[in-house]
Amino acid sequence: MKALSILGTGSGAGKTWIATAVCAWLRAQGIRVAPFKAQNMSNNAWVTLEGGEIARAQAVQAEACGLRPVAEMNPVLLKPSGGQGAQVIELGQARGHCAARDYYRETERRWALVADSLAFWQSRCDVLVLEGAGSPVELNLMDRDLANLRPVRHLDGRWLLVGDIDRGGIFAQLIGTWQVLGAEDRARCLGAIVNRFRGDLSLFPDPQRWLAPHAPGFDVLGTLPFRRDLQPEEEDGLSAEDLDRGTGETVAWVRYPCAANLTDCQPWWDDTGVRVRWTDDPAVLGSARLIVLPGSKNTLADLRWLRERHLDRALHAAVQRGATVVGICGGYQMLGERLADPAGIAGDAGDEPGLGLLPIATEFHAPKIVRETGATCGSDRWTTYEIHMGRTRFTAPCDTLHEVSDSTGTRREGARRGRVLGTYLHGWFESPRLRAQLAASAGLQEHRAARDLWADKRRALYARMADHLATHVNLGPVRRYLDL
Repeated sequence: MKALSILGTGSGAGKTWIATAVCAWLRAQGIRVAPFKAQNMSNNAWVTLEGGEIARAQAVQAEACGLRPVAEMNPVLLKPSGGQGAQVIELGQARGHCAARDYYRETERRWALVADSLAFWQSRCDVLVLEGAGSPVELNLMDRDLANLRPVRHLDGRWLLVGDIDRGGIFAQLIGTWQVLGAEDRARCLGAIVNRFRGDLSLFPDPQRWLAPHAPGFDVLGTLPFRRDLQPEEEDGLSAEDLDRGTGETVAWVRYPCAANLTDCQPWWDDTGVRVRWTDDPAVLGSARLIVLPGSKNTLADLRWLRERHLDRALHAAVQRGATVVGICGGYQMLGERLADPAGIAGDAGDEPGLGLLPIATEFHAPKIVRETGATCGSDRWTTYEIHMGRTRFTAPCDTLHEVSDSTGTRREGARRGRVLGTYLHGWFESPRLRAQLAASAGLQEHRAARDLWADKRRALYARMADHLATHVNLGPVRRYLDL
C-alpha cells in the first residue's frame, strides 16, 4: 500500500475537497483507493453499518472511492460541545467528554489506535489518501499532532500541500510552511496546489517564478479555479457563502452555537424558488413559512440560547400564524415539553422545559444510539441515520411522522402535531418528493424540487471533481510515485 497525504497551509485551505477529488481520480484509474483522517474535529458525523461514528467528510470520500464507510477511516473524531470541551469518538464509539487541557494526556494511546487503523488498510487498498488537519507546522502542537506528518512518516508516504489563494497571502502560506519543515519531511513532498482561485486565471500565470527563490525544490503543480457547482460538502458543514443561498421564499434554519450536521440543509440548495437562510434573527423567523431547528451537539445549551435571543417566542408566533416547523434530532428534542440530562452526558447538564410544541419528553443517557435507517416517501427510497444520546417518549397521544426501517425491522418514528414535525433522522430532506410535499404544505408556491435524490447527485459529482483536478493540476509527480 502507498500513502498520499493532503496537507494544508491552515484550516479551511481545501484539503477535504482535494482529498475527495484525488480519491475519485484514483478510482477512475482502476486503483483500489481508500480515505483516511487520523483525527478530525467536526460536529458533522456519519453512521457506519456497524453502528459507529466517523466524520461526514471521510464518509463522502469513501463514497468517492466506491467504498462503504467504516470506523478505520477516521479512528479519532472530536465533536465540540461548548463548555464541555468535546465528545471523543474512538474507532466509532463515544468515550465521553474531554476538556482540551486533558485531551493531550493520552496522545500516545490514541496514536496506537491510529497506527492500528493504518495497518488495517495495508492489505485492503493500493493507495491510502490521508487528509491532514489544520497546518502541519503548528510549532506548539507538532510533538502531539496525530493527523499530519506523523502518519506520513509512519507509512513512508508522500504529501501534497494545499494553499488557499482566496484568503490572500498565498506565497507566505506556502513559503512559511516549507521553511519550517525539516529536510526529512521536505523530501517526501510532491508539490503544492494553489486552491480556490477566482477570476481570470491568466492574471496568475507563473506562481513558480515567485516561489522558487524562497523555497528551492518546492514546485507548484497547478492553480485550481473555484467552482461553486463542484462543492459536495464542507468538512465543518457550511462555508460563509452557504449561510444564505438561493432566491425565493425563505426556508429558515436556526443557527444556534452548537448546531450539528448542518449538511442536512444541502438538498434544498438543489431546488429552485427557495432561499435557504441560516439565522439567529427573530424577525427572519417571523416572515418564514418553513422553519427548521437542526441537530445540536449541546441541546440544553442551545435551548437556553434560543430563549436568551427570544427565538422561542418567534417560533411560537410562527406556529400560531400557520408556519411549518421541523425539528431534526436535537431540534426535535427542543420542540418537546421537557429535556433532562442530569449527568450532562450529552453536553451541559440540566432539567428544564422545552418549547412545548410537541407532546414529547427526552431523557439523555448512555449508550449512544448510532444507526443507519431507511426512509421512504412514495417511490423515493434513501438512507438516513441517527446519532443521539436522547430517548424520547410521548407524553400524550400524538401522530408519528412516518414508518422507517433499520436492522431490527420496521417501526414508527418521529412526531407530528399540526404543522410541527420532529424526527431523529439526519438526511431526511434528501428525498425530492418529501421536500416537494413539505414545501407545498407550508405554502411555498414557487418551490420546485430537483429531480434526483441528493445522494445520487453527490455520486455523479465526484467524477466531475476528478476531471477538474486533472485539468488544472499536473498530477505527474503523483503518477510517478504511484507507478501509474
